[in-house]
This record gives sequence, structure tokens and C-alpha cells, in this order.
Amino acid sequence: MHAPVLVLNDSVKRETGNRVHHANIQASKAVADIIRTTLGPRSMLKMLLDAGGGGIVVTNDGNAILRDLDLAHPAAKSMIELSRTQDEEVGDGTTSVIVLAGEMLHVAEAFIDKAFHPTVICRAYSKALEDAIAVLDKIAIPIDVNDRPTMLKMVKSCIGTKFTGQFGDIIADLAIDATTTVGVDLGNGLREVDIKKYAKVEKVPGGQLEDSNVLRGVMINKDVVAPGKMRRRIVNPRIILLDCPLEYKKGENMTNAELIREEDWGILLKLEEEYIEKICVQILSFKPDLVITEKGLSDLAAHYLSKAGVSAIRRLRKTDNNRIAKACGATVVNRPEELQESDVGTGAGLFEVKKIGDEYFTFIVDCKDPKACTVLLRGASKDLLNEVERNLQDAMSVARNMIKNPKLVPGGGATELTVSATLKQKSSTVEGIDKWPYEAVALAFEAIPRTLAQNCGVNVIRTMTALQAKHANGENVWTGIDGNTGAITDMKERGIWDAYNVKAQTFKTAIEAACMLLRIDDVVSGIKKKQAPGGSGPAKPQVEDDKDVDSEQMIPE
Repeated sequence: MHAPVLVLNDSVKRETGNRVHHANIQASKAVADIIRTTLGPRSMLKMLLDAGGGGIVVTNDGNAILRDLDLAHPAAKSMIELSRTQDEEVGDGTTSVIVLAGEMLHVAEAFIDKAFHPTVICRAYSKALEDAIAVLDKIAIPIDVNDRPTMLKMVKSCIGTKFTGQFGDIIADLAIDATTTVGVDLGNGLREVDIKKYAKVEKVPGGQLEDSNVLRGVMINKDVVAPGKMRRRIVNPRIILLDCPLEYKKGENMTNAELIREEDWGILLKLEEEYIEKICVQILSFKPDLVITEKGLSDLAAHYLSKAGVSAIRRLRKTDNNRIAKACGATVVNRPEELQESDVGTGAGLFEVKKIGDEYFTFIVDCKDPKACTVLLRGASKDLLNEVERNLQDAMSVARNMIKNPKLVPGGGATELTVSATLKQKSSTVEGIDKWPYEAVALAFEAIPRTLAQNCGVNVIRTMTALQAKHANGENVWTGIDGNTGAITDMKERGIWDAYNVKAQTFKTAIEAACMLLRIDDVVSGIKKKQAPGGSGPAKPQVEDDKDVDSEQMIPE
């Protein structure tokens, strides 16, 4: 009898086989259950305390909730990644992706108990995914992006499930305005819509939600440098954007100049003045009305500029500067020497500084064909504004998706039921052992309509049976659940739509994630980084902190 061999260190925990699968599935189901009630128009809100940066968050946006949860289980963490990916890719469907993935794992549990091999299950899953996407392609209908009422309907059905659904068209209007403004034609039928960079959302507490609007231009939270001397309202301004400081540059290292004669001091000062004057003259030769720089702007430069009747704004964020450049057609210049006439922005119709509440805001608006915009949100409280902003982000993403890929599929669980029915039919043609997991995927897709029905508070079993009967042989594609009443209706009439690529992405992400979690069969934790024997590894170079500076002992004289 041999003595048992210890391979792993004592401190290393290791779990293998079915225990891992069960743990992962339980964890994923737990995450899905947290989110489940936030699906659909009748969704509940979650309140998160002490979320990112103190304070509370009240929301039903799947991604926002999961982002602030602190989870211990590794499988649960990867579920959170799902909703983040979904949010970054398509911006909507963050809740459905988690519910769907949780359900996929739930149906897999039975097979693992029956000692199916995970790769068999995954094989069946990926096959089902291909067929599901094929069904989507079949039922999707194209729309015309320039047809505003259709777009409105589309965006509204996206926001219908959100908190701001009650405000009707406001948010949808804002979203469509913003995305159509920012869209750039790349030629050959492609449109690039970068909402993150060029559609800024500014939240100003106070006023009513109805006062929110999309500015044809940019708004920044800044005032001119010298408020008394500079104009605060300019019509058709010529705008110059700089990326360099308009002040005297200090030497790189500590420079000491010892002056013997007093006059030299005057000369030194004069040099500084002349340097600034030179820059200002270069800028003024282009007759601008407004100079905006990302860096500092000294009093002297402000004096020269205001004497010439030019308003100046300093220390602007880089992103804001790029936005202004896009809006008024200017180019951001790095050195005043390189200024050209073509760099001056003349597209803006009005520059104005207004006071909203107790802060000054600069508006550069009425631009000709702006490629950047600011969405100005007003609202009663900070929490409300944050939630509206989250919803607006989703709405803008949906509008963006529509512009990029103008295809629609029915909402309200109709798509999932159609996919489910088709997969059930096809499962009879699948050969061998893959057949059972393939059928299970068909069942898992019913999670979405089932959850919608649960959240409406109708009789779930009856509703689901009725829906399954309607969809049984793959027809009645448009029949789904009206999320407000729980009635079974035609989605086409109710105008409940989903964007095609949101749905496709949801299915792909959910099934791929389920496969990934199923294929984990070994969890090893407590792995230490090995250190070189006889020492604590190479010593790191010491870097002086702010704390260490000037702490050297002064030698008493």
C-alpha cells in the first residue's frame, strides 16, 4: 500500500466534477433571480445603498444594478460581465441577457445529474444558437430610418420598460434627435454614430423634465475668464480652439537667475510680457470672437484679448473641446504659430453665457449641421436625473442600433416564443444524444415571456399555455404578452418592437456564457505567487510619495 501523494499545497482548495457544476449553476441562478423582477414595463425598482461613491441608486437597469453589487462567487462575477458586455455592445437588453443565461444553465442542470458530458450539452447549445439566429433573420422586418414615427415607436417600446416610460415621448424624442445629429456618413451605406464621444448629457437639477431638450450645439459648465470685460453674447462667433497654455511657460527644472542690476528685472518681466503679447497677436490676426483653450490663460493674456473684444474660456476638458470642434467646424490647434484660416470655426450661430440655478453655463448653439450635441436634462432631484440619464443612454443606444442595422423583431416575448416553437419542431430532426439538450434550449427561451407574465401578475401557467398554443406550429409570429396588462395581443398593432441586433446579441451572449460556465469542471483557489528562495524577491525601487517629500531632518545649526 503506497502512502498518498500530496500534489497540491495544503492551503489550496480544490473542487472538482459535479460539485463545481452545481455551484456555478446555483450562483448564476441567484444572480438571475436578483434581476428577474426588473424585466418588462411592470418592473420593480431596486434600491442600492452605498453604491459607487456613497448615496443611493434607485434603478431597474440590469447593468446598473449588477455593476454595484459586490459578489463573492466567481461564476456570479462572470454573469455580471455579461450584462456589461451587453450594455457596451448594444446598450439594451441587459436584464434579458442575465435571465436567459440563468435559465440556460438551469435547464442544463438536469442533464448534468444524468451524467451527460458538458461538451455534449455545449454542442447542442451552439447548434440551437445557430438555428435561433436563423429564425431571427427570418422574422425580422426592415424599416426606414428616416421615418420618424416608426423610430419613435421603436425607441418608445425600449423605454417602455424603464422608469421614464411614464413621461411618454420626451425621452424618445431626445434620443432620436441626439443620435441623428451625431451620425456621420462613412460612405458605402455605413453610418458611424458615436454617442459616447459626441452626445454629452448634462444634468442640471431644477425645472421640469419637460424643459429638457437637445441643443444644436454644445453646452459647457464654464464662464468667460473676465466676466466684466468680455462679451457674454456673440452672434455668429468666429471660434478658435487651442490646446496650449496662453501664459508664460515656467522652466522645466528649477532655474535660478541672479540679477545684479535692477533694470534687468524689468527686462525679464518685459520678456514674459512680450512672449504673451506675441501669442495673442498671432491669435488676434484671425479676428476671432471667442478663444477657448484647454490649458491655462494668464491675466495678461486675458487683458490683451479683452482689449481686442475677444471672449476667452480656459481649462476646458479635452472631450468638451472635441465636441465644440465637431459642432462648429473648428480644428483644435496645438500651437498658436500653426493657426490657419481653415481652423477657425464659423458654424456656430450664437455664443451665450447663461445662468442656470447658481452656476454659469456657456452655450454654443444654433450650429449649421453640427456633428456633436448636448442633451440638457432638467429634473426635480438628483436621483431622478441619474435614472433619466441611464434611460436616455439606453434609448440613444437603441436609436443608434436602428441607424446601424435597421431591422426589427417583435417584442413582448413574441420573438422568444417563435424561436422556442421552431426549435421544438427542429429537435425531432436532431440525431443522437444532442437531441435532449437541444429541446431544453427551446424551453429555456420561454423564460422571457414567462418572466414578463410573472411581473404583470397574471396567471402564468394559463398565459404561457395559451401563448404556446398560438405559436405551436411556428405561426402567429407577432403574438406576445402586453407587458402592461398581461393580455395576449398582437405586437404589430401595439407597436412593441425590439431591435434585431439587441435580440441577436442577447441570444449569443447568453448561450455562449452558459457554455463557458458549463465547461468549468475544476475550481482551484488559494494559489500563491512563488517567491525566490532565501529572499523576498527583488526589492522594488522606492518612489517618493507626497508624504515623504521634505521629511528629511533639518540639521540644527
